[in-house]
Amino acid sequence: MQYKILSLPITMPFGNTENTVYPTLLWDEQNIILVDCGFIGSLTIIEKELSQHGLSAERLTGLVLTHHDHDHMGAAAALKRVNPNLKIYASQAEAPYISAEEKPLRLCQAEEMQKNLPPEQQDFGKVFCDMLRRVEPILVDELLHDGDNMGWCGGCRIIATPGHTPGHISLLMEKDWIVITGDAMALEDGKPVIANPQFTLDIEQAESSMNKLLSLKANAYYCYHGGAHGKDIGSTKDYT
Repeated sequence: MQYKILSLPITMPFGNTENTVYPTLLWDEQNIILVDCGFIGSLTIIEKELSQHGLSAERLTGLVLTHHDHDHMGAAAALKRVNPNLKIYASQAEAPYISAEEKPLRLCQAEEMQKNLPPEQQDFGKVFCDMLRRVEPILVDELLHDGDNMGWCGGCRIIATPGHTPGHISLLMEKDWIVITGDAMALEDGKPVIANPQFTLDIEQAESSMNKLLSLKANAYYCYHGGAHGKDIGSTKDYT
């Protein structure tokens, strides 16, 4: 028997450009876990990517949301409708924003920024705020905490990586020493950078979290923005 750790590219238009993000699939004998799920409307792309591996959205057992940004949880509610048994995981600090029990911090930030945008950026700012308001909330089934080991794919340790948002988490696949970064780290030209620093809620925390991940000296980093980098990419391993 084997398990797989796979990066699934999702490309969607945004304004006059295209944006590609990279959710990660953790697939073992008992679990098929998706880490983050792309934008609003990306369900069909997820389904197409899963089908490339002989899977479907109905077979997913879990969805880990590293944080509540629209490009990470935009398709979560749609996935849950297709697969009502899908278990949603997130940190305790992010859960109220994912479920909309509290107003999402990203929307609060965008609305505040909108007040001060120059006239030529007002239209874009309005579209962005409207998009954030359209993100469907979803209830979190299980709260994740720093240091939790989920056992997926030979061992998956939850790492608190706040900064981009207060409750942001990353994942360390302990057997393969692979880090799934979420937005705690991005890649630009193959080099680690702070993900979207203009939207990062606490830049000092974000820098500390990125340095924490880099200090692990992982065999590979699966970054949501920029893709995977390192020697153990698309790993397929034997169970022990």
